[in-house]
Amino acid sequence: MSEDRREIIIEGLTTAYWLEIETVLNFLAISVDLDGVRAEEIKKSLAADVQEELTHAQSLANRIKEIGGRVPGTMQFSPEQTWLQPPEDSTDVVSAIRGVIKTENLAIEQYNKIIRLCEGLDYVTQDLCIRLLADEETHRREFVGFLKEYEKD
Repeated sequence: MSEDRREIIIEGLTTAYWLEIETVLNFLAISVDLDGVRAEEIKKSLAADVQEELTHAQSLANRIKEIGGRVPGTMQFSPEQTWLQPPEDSTDVVSAIRGVIKTENLAIEQYNKIIRLCEGLDYVTQDLCIRLLADEETHRREFVGFLKEYEKD
């Protein structure tokens, strides 16, 4: 693999890493901050997803290092997830669900991009991203189901 392509793959992995780290922070905040009986299932799901997303970030960090990159520290972090903040109204479960779906869509898009970048060049990174993609698609499906139920009301 050329040095240029390796750097592009590392850049894609780093973008995914930051997406996962920021998602951990926001899922944690929302899983604690939501209020109300209707929020309980969402809170439980997000609390469980915190650990899975953190595991994704760890896997990405390890792969970045394995292919010769450097795992960035917090001084290189720029938050972007304006749509995934704890809602002003702590009972606004629907906005939290929509934020989760948007975040999962972005992760899915990023993993698909990396998978295409790796085709024929880096099967280990490609395999990792395929596994992470499957997890994100499962998360998205769960929250799309939650949204259907809430929008019915």
